[in-house]
Amino acid sequence: MTPINRADCGTGQLCAAEPSDCDPSTSSSCFFLSAKQSSGRNFDIGLSGESDGYLAATLSLDNILGGNDTTYVCANKNGAVQFFGAVLNNGKLTLRELPVDSVKGRITGRKIQCSFSATVPAQITRVAQFAVAISTGTFNSSTDALGDPSTQLKSPLVDLANPNATVINELATNTSGHAITIQQSLTQALLFTVGVLGLTVL
Repeated sequence: MTPINRADCGTGQLCAAEPSDCDPSTSSSCFFLSAKQSSGRNFDIGLSGESDGYLAATLSLDNILGGNDTTYVCANKNGAVQFFGAVLNNGKLTLRELPVDSVKGRITGRKIQCSFSATVPAQITRVAQFAVAISTGTFNSSTDALGDPSTQLKSPLVDLANPNATVINELATNTSGHAITIQQSLTQALLFTVGVLGLTVL
């Protein structure tokens, strides 16, 4: 397969990555998805990331993961990529045949890379807006059973056909928000303690 890279991000393809500067052609410990419109609802999709089991890309029509959302799964089956179509419901993946072809893949250690052409779900509006998610999970190569997905990246609704669309990881944003809140609380507590000590000295 052609190596997945971020060369055309922002000009020829939409890219989603965690961390945001992830280059799948060089770094293995990051997650990356690219989508390039070929025609109408048809897109060429690339997926890269580390997992001992599977790597998956989910497209959600309503920005809430788990409501019968189309999911493309690339699993490590004894050192080769095995592709599955699935839907995500309430944190569980159920196998389903999806309109996908030209699947290619490569496994390098824990790094899974795959590319495929897919006809994405029809939208109510003309714009192909989806929340995009990248997740990982366990895979039983004997039974082809997929474990529950662990989400690594989740975007707000974005236009897949617009390479210039900015894709942020809402999960990363939420994490840093909590850190700021905790830091502010600690600062306020310290200031309060210093203030009390100052009054005690007086």
